[in-house]
Amino acid sequence: MKPRERFLAALRRERTDRPSLGTATSLANVEAMRLCGASFPEAHLDAKRLAELAAFVSLEIGFDMVYPAFNMVNEAAALGSDIDWGAVDHMPTIRAPLWTNPEEIMVPPDFEERPSLAALCGAISLLRAEQGAQYAVVGKVFGPWTLAYHMFGVDNVLMMTIDDPPKLEAILARLAGASLRSAMAQIRAGADALCWADHCSRDMCAPEVYRRFLFPLHVEIARQVPCPLILHTCGQTADRIADFSKTGFAGFHYDTRVPAKTAVEEAGGRIALMGGVNNTDALRSADEKLIRVNVRAAAEAGVNIIGPECAIPLNTPMRALRAIGAALRA
Repeated sequence: MKPRERFLAALRRERTDRPSLGTATSLANVEAMRLCGASFPEAHLDAKRLAELAAFVSLEIGFDMVYPAFNMVNEAAALGSDIDWGAVDHMPTIRAPLWTNPEEIMVPPDFEERPSLAALCGAISLLRAEQGAQYAVVGKVFGPWTLAYHMFGVDNVLMMTIDDPPKLEAILARLAGASLRSAMAQIRAGADALCWADHCSRDMCAPEVYRRFLFPLHVEIARQVPCPLILHTCGQTADRIADFSKTGFAGFHYDTRVPAKTAVEEAGGRIALMGGVNNTDALRSADEKLIRVNVRAAAEAGVNIIGPECAIPLNTPMRALRAIGAALRA
């Protein structure tokens, strides 16, 4: 199978010649930036540099997809947040929340054309033209729950789940519009699939909070977005994977705090699973023996797409990433 064919078939939970190799989060690392000449922070706002870095790292390590969405701030920046764009070894951060009330939320008319989203969509277009016949092109959207953290502050959002649920519901409904606009822009640019990042793990909210505030939105989002969506949330999620599997999302990118076997059991064959390789102990440490153990456990459990559990640390060596594919092919 061609890489693109394998990746998209795996997302559909169809039979493939082997598990796919891929991710729905960043593969950028300092070594890759040095080798290909496309580096942060400039690359975050330069479509050509983003595409060069995405293509270099994915093809160099033998993954089935290319992915240029390397930071967490593209939508927040386009909404007007003050951004520290970081450095070659430091991801961008949001300096402070922007809003306090849902009435303040305003998605600019030129939202999709603002520099951060324009660069991401431009990179997707370039990758589609240059790599799209062979490799799946994957974009990324931050969903309303994570956007609420970005625009209102994590502590404020979590307190609203207790103190002012109607206010939080109004915030999420308005921010979902921004997320959907970002998704549609990336699809128009040529994305085959999108990561939908909403950080709603057990350490951030209880299962009943997810079911009340976010599950109905996820169902509606999955209905509206005309491409496969891969939900990503870091942390322990074993108590809500069954809920994720009922949203209509094509896949769930899980954290290794959930064992592969548990993730597969909870998914129940209703949603594709992606991940399986620990970022810290295995990848950042370049422990090739542990990488092999992780990959084999994921493959044996039935994980559809094997790769890092989340955005890799920027100091991850390329040899650790190459070891993922080597372990699967061994």
